[in-house]
Amino acid sequence: MVLGLIIGILALAIALGLIGFFILTYNRFFTLKNSAEATLGQVRVAMKKRLDMIEQLVESVKSYAKFEREVLEKVTSLRSRVFKTGAEGLREVDRESRGILGNILAVAESYPDLKTSNTVTNLMGSVKDIEGEIGRQRYTYNNIVQQYNIMQDTIPSKFVARLIALTKMEYLQFEEEVERRPSIEF
Repeated sequence: MVLGLIIGILALAIALGLIGFFILTYNRFFTLKNSAEATLGQVRVAMKKRLDMIEQLVESVKSYAKFEREVLEKVTSLRSRVFKTGAEGLREVDRESRGILGNILAVAESYPDLKTSNTVTNLMGSVKDIEGEIGRQRYTYNNIVQQYNIMQDTIPSKFVARLIALTKMEYLQFEEEVERRPSIEF
């Protein structure tokens, strides 16, 4: 009778230990899986930021290059005309030059720092920061996936993974073509 009680308590302790192990392992798998999904979401957000920054960079470079080219062309044209024209022509040069000045002031109010190189440099710095963020998030994701996959390959957690039909997660790898920075041409 005492032996039966001891065997029963021992069996119950083993069963509770196995149940506890199963629960802890199950929870660890899903903690890692959820962490990986959250980190993958951060990668997506960072990639969208990168695309937004590239779009802003392209638009800034386009608009500033167009603005500066147009202003430079107009100023050059006006400069050559100022010495070749009479009084009537000078009024026209004055009118156009005031128009250019008004445009410059309007743009300067909208963009206090009207230096294309600074704008481009700042946007390029932002793109570089986003690239670093993507790299960090990808590294974190791959580390979590590695832990998750190792648990599926090692005993005893391997048995829990098979019991609940978990499959390995894929590492986040970018193709060479995707990793290369896009060339921006005008």
